[in-house]
Amino acid sequence: MTGYVHSIQSLGASDGPGVRFVVFVSGCPLRCGFCHNPDTWDMNSGTVYSSEEIVKKALKYRAYYGKNGGVTVSGGEPLLQSEFVYEIFSLCRENGLSTALDTSGCILDESVEKVLKVTDTVLLDYKMANDEDYKKYTLLEKEKVDLFLEKLQEKGVNTWIRRVIVEGINDDEEGTRELFSLKEKYSCIEKIELLPFKKFCKEKYEKMGIEFPFDKFPATKKETIDKLYKLAK
Repeated sequence: MTGYVHSIQSLGASDGPGVRFVVFVSGCPLRCGFCHNPDTWDMNSGTVYSSEEIVKKALKYRAYYGKNGGVTVSGGEPLLQSEFVYEIFSLCRENGLSTALDTSGCILDESVEKVLKVTDTVLLDYKMANDEDYKKYTLLEKEKVDLFLEKLQEKGVNTWIRRVIVEGINDDEEGTRELFSLKEKYSCIEKIELLPFKKFCKEKYEKMGIEFPFDKFPATKKETIDKLYKLAK
């Protein structure tokens, strides 16, 4: 089976457990104000690969993966191409490679449930603390993400919760406490990560001739992230 792929990172260190072969697929229904990859929004802008080609490339780097590493499919929103992701992950399983899915949790249907059956770890982007901010800054309803997390709990899929922290938007104490309290409610959650908002992507927006909605916000300081982690503990 074939799918649209924006780019491939051979050895990624921040996209799941261990060293990962990261496939960034094309296409995303959301328009997050802090999106770092606006060039992945259009599915048809990607390069066509077969699932076999992807896994063949990944196997070349098997020696670097160690005990925990493997293949991560990110995006864009990979679940727009759920059948393609399913084929990749199925072949990974056949070849002894661990699988990780980086998703916003915006899609949940029978095809997605198939993907979860062959997924070892889900990196779930839990972007905002409330529905109002979710709709305003991402065009997504928070309820959909919560339903996705419920499904991960039901299926017992190892889960990492991740949130990009933007100062002045979602760096408040109450929202952070609520985020970390999810770990008490959902046993599937292994860890919760806070990621700093960065502005390296500004050049992409300029080249594409579109506005960078969060250009008015500062890059998030390390001190802010450290403070929120300390608060959570």
